[in-house]
Amino acid sequence: MNLPNKLTFSRILMIPIFILLLSIPFPWGAWDIGNSELPVAHFLAALIFIIAAATDWIDGYYARKYQLVTNLGKFMDPLADKLLVSAALILLVEMEIAPAWIVIIIISRELAVTGLRLVAAGEGIVLAAGSMGKLKTATQMISIAVLLLHNFPFSYIDFPFGIIMLYIALIFTIISGVDYFIKNWHVMRDSK
Repeated sequence: MNLPNKLTFSRILMIPIFILLLSIPFPWGAWDIGNSELPVAHFLAALIFIIAAATDWIDGYYARKYQLVTNLGKFMDPLADKLLVSAALILLVEMEIAPAWIVIIIISRELAVTGLRLVAAGEGIVLAAGSMGKLKTATQMISIAVLLLHNFPFSYIDFPFGIIMLYIALIFTIISGVDYFIKNWHVMRDSK
């Protein structure tokens, strides 16, 4: 249990707090941000999401720099990302901020890749995330953070940056999923 793995587990522990902040109607008020309002609870949830997303970058950087990459980290890091992103996207649909069909495609891709990883793990193979997967994760994290902030600061100029980024994340999600399966199809083909 090295530092990068501890950061990954801390990211998982932030998820229930994040969910509670978006699920319970706390009477903490809201701020006017351009043409919309940003509830204080949503701001705090976005802050937790951003901190959790930052730990993803920090733990990966630290693990590579100090050669602390472990099989546990290779498995838990993408799982923590999937849990965080899935929770956020489902809550954004519930809040009527994100279209459900986009969320269904993104979560379906995540489940398919997780399934492939489980088959690989059964064969004693650990599949790490590739560069396309990292780009997919980055675009998802940016779009979710902005949507959680009700499109702040772009709400002041009435520019739908959050939704545009969500569509970009969708494109990278599909491309990276196809790429992941093409590169790792041998795992399915050769499994017993």
